[in-house]
Amino acid sequence: MKKLLIVLLLTSSVLGFAQNLISNVPNRNTTSLNGIWNYIIDPYQTGFYSFHLDQYDKQEKLAKGAFFNNYHAQNKQELVEYDFDKSPTINIPGDWNSQVPELKYYEGNVWFKKSFDYNLVSKKRLFLYLGAINYKADVYLNGKKLGTHEGGFTPFNYEVTSIVQPKGNYLVIKVDNTRHKEDVPTLNTDWWNYGGITRDVTLIEEESSFVEDYTIQLKKGNANVISGFIKINNLDASQNNVSISIPELKINFKGKVGDNGILSFEIPAKKISLWSPENPKLYDVLIDFNGQKIKDTIGFRTIETKEDKILLNGKPIFLRGISIHEENAKGGRANSQEDALRLLNWAKELGCNFVRLAHYPHNENIIREADKMGLMVWEEIPVYWTVEFTNKNTYQNSQDQLTAAITRDKNRASIIIWSMANETPISDARNEFIKKLVDHTKSLDNTRLISAALLTQSDSAGFGTINDAIGDYLDIISFNQYLGWYGGKLEDAEKILWKTKYNKPVIVSEFGGDAKAGFHGEKNERWTEEYQEYLYIQNLKMIEKIPHLSGTSPWILVDFRSPKRLLPGIQDGYNRKGLISNDGEKKKAFYIMQNWYAKMKKEY
Repeated sequence: MKKLLIVLLLTSSVLGFAQNLISNVPNRNTTSLNGIWNYIIDPYQTGFYSFHLDQYDKQEKLAKGAFFNNYHAQNKQELVEYDFDKSPTINIPGDWNSQVPELKYYEGNVWFKKSFDYNLVSKKRLFLYLGAINYKADVYLNGKKLGTHEGGFTPFNYEVTSIVQPKGNYLVIKVDNTRHKEDVPTLNTDWWNYGGITRDVTLIEEESSFVEDYTIQLKKGNANVISGFIKINNLDASQNNVSISIPELKINFKGKVGDNGILSFEIPAKKISLWSPENPKLYDVLIDFNGQKIKDTIGFRTIETKEDKILLNGKPIFLRGISIHEENAKGGRANSQEDALRLLNWAKELGCNFVRLAHYPHNENIIREADKMGLMVWEEIPVYWTVEFTNKNTYQNSQDQLTAAITRDKNRASIIIWSMANETPISDARNEFIKKLVDHTKSLDNTRLISAALLTQSDSAGFGTINDAIGDYLDIISFNQYLGWYGGKLEDAEKILWKTKYNKPVIVSEFGGDAKAGFHGEKNERWTEEYQEYLYIQNLKMIEKIPHLSGTSPWILVDFRSPKRLLPGIQDGYNRKGLISNDGEKKKAFYIMQNWYAKMKKEY
């Protein structure tokens, strides 16, 4: 093997580091806190504020009325107006909307409590890791506030070493899913606002110094070099040895962590079997930090663009995709491996090699299953429609969510696109907002492609035009269009022509229309399966003529809940644009798309 090189940080395949977010949690020493939790519905935030609106967690003395103290009356005369132990229970992870009928439309505050015992070994450290909570979470352990987190789809963690005790711990979390215009996403969305602790709650036990984060991927521009970094939390300078082992590639790299807690590396490698949809090869990787071992399974592949082509491992590829929302068969927030397999197996049956996970980072299960199944992934953050582009806090929130998503998923070969936004109205403030997100993404990861789902316009000559200025900063020009549903005549589809000023790959990131499964009629009758079928036939005739076309991801795989969809007898609270109903019934348009993808597969 060629000489191993330790290089400067700026040549690493991932250039920046998230602050204190622990990665690869599934392969660490963990204890699950999933299961049955008690909950209290608190629309007036009685357990958070006094009657004069003094915030309890800012007071120094014990506040009996503060729900996070989990206080119980000490005698029969003492006044205490809540009791978690006598309150109803709910399953975590899970949203309250689908589990508690009276909370179906509820937006507000709910408190959750979980009691547990934990014997922490001397000199070990303990962290609480929360996969996602929608939307704002105030987190307390044994009455002590750990922090507040905003953003409903990204993980976060806190150290609890000095707080946890062998017996009688109580973890209390106040969750608020109230929508605000300055939030990310903002007030107006076309999906259900599922509230609650919607992903795993996990305790992570670590040594005093441990591997907090790392990336191990192919170096940009060189498929014969594996590069990346190892980040050590609380480095002891006397113990700074790290090794990376990939047995199948006969790699056994050894290096020393710098005083900044970072080891950056480049490792020459030959005969790598590259990950692809046809060959989703994953290698066993072992990181050893002074005897502490952490395992992962990682695929290696290159993804780049050359003029108007997307190149996977140096070869042109057409992205046969579908958009997916994170919703399970019962109409609740999806979070399990079974949920992931259900959705991804349908995508494979459709003929997909690519999925667009809309409109927010999905749970880690679906990313890891996509790795195994050979499905390429578009991952995006919920900069959706009309977020406040002039609000500095809104931007910082967006950047934080992007950082967390990249930190969690950057070692997954399936991720090929980071998306910055969806259908945002053009303005100077919006352009600067997204440009800053693009720059930030590149500072964290320069190995993947960057896109955003744009809107289109028609010029005076009737051409569909793709001329959004933000396209200057994107690797792929993606746009959403709904011919025959939100305008335009399906009969004219073959006559419609498109043009773009960008010599870049184009993806039609959304198209489609609604149909109620089992509702049949003429092809010109809206809401019928026949109308949706005809819409797909005509749209595909048009799409085939789009210049630089490199992929599609129709909207959407499965019908999903949305409070915006109110038509009785047809929508009933569901967006019906799915190729599959929420009950799992395939509509006629499913087979149109399936046949078209079979044709495209032969052509590429």
